[in-house]
Amino acid sequence: TVTIGLLTSTLVHPREVFAGPLKDRAAAVIVAHNHPSGISNPSDEDIETTQQLVAAGLIMEIPVIDHYILGKEEHFSFRMHHLIETHSSRFYA
Repeated sequence: TVTIGLLTSTLVHPREVFAGPLKDRAAAVIVAHNHPSGISNPSDEDIETTQQLVAAGLIMEIPVIDHYILGKEEHFSFRMHHLIETHSSRFYA
């Protein structure tokens, strides 16, 4: 757990997201969060935050493999919707 938000928002910063993976010398990360509304479509803030995390991961050579948003009965995968591309042959396409 990196952060616990309020009903409609939370603050997320790459520094907190990557603190554990850096300490553990992770090769990659997968990010996930839930939408209490039950609807898993990403908000503009979700897309912007994901872009920031992907950029930070590229700098640190810890790629973000996917970002899942969990809804009530469904999930949204940034990777499956081609909103995250992994540029390393070490990871599946």
